[in-house]
Amino acid sequence: MESAANIALVPKPDRRQSETALAIARGTARWLGSLGFSCLSEVPLPSGRRADLVALNERGEIWIVEIKSSLADLRADDKWPDYRLHCDRLFFAFTQDLSCYLFPGDTGLIVADSYGAHLHCEAPEHRLPAATRKVMMLRFAIAAAQRLNRLHDPHGHAERLKEV
Repeated sequence: MESAANIALVPKPDRRQSETALAIARGTARWLGSLGFSCLSEVPLPSGRRADLVALNERGEIWIVEIKSSLADLRADDKWPDYRLHCDRLFFAFTQDLSCYLFPGDTGLIVADSYGAHLHCEAPEHRLPAATRKVMMLRFAIAAAQRLNRLHDPHGHAERLKEV
């Protein structure tokens, strides 16, 4: 398992995300919150990839949401099938400007803007093996705790933990 020192305390502002992508993420996180999920953005996965949004609820369900801000963004992405190995349900979130028919049929679809979102199509469930669920829950918990600690004491962690 990857050490806690390799999980980003606060996601670096890498400027890769467009304003549209950030708005979709915010609206989607709000919607997921209304369903009882807690969300983190840019969570490192055991495969080395990073999930746009990881959501966890009190039943231990883990959902991953891949944000797509444009047709070009969707066409350039071939890594999303890997995310399925790390969640119970996989979704794409996008603006109403994109057609639902562009997305893979075996994923859920969320239409979002910066204020909220709605479920357009439910994602099929594929329950995680217990060992994978444990790893993902630990990654979620460690990332959340480190980010909170970083907010509480921004200078106290700079020397001890490096960001990825």
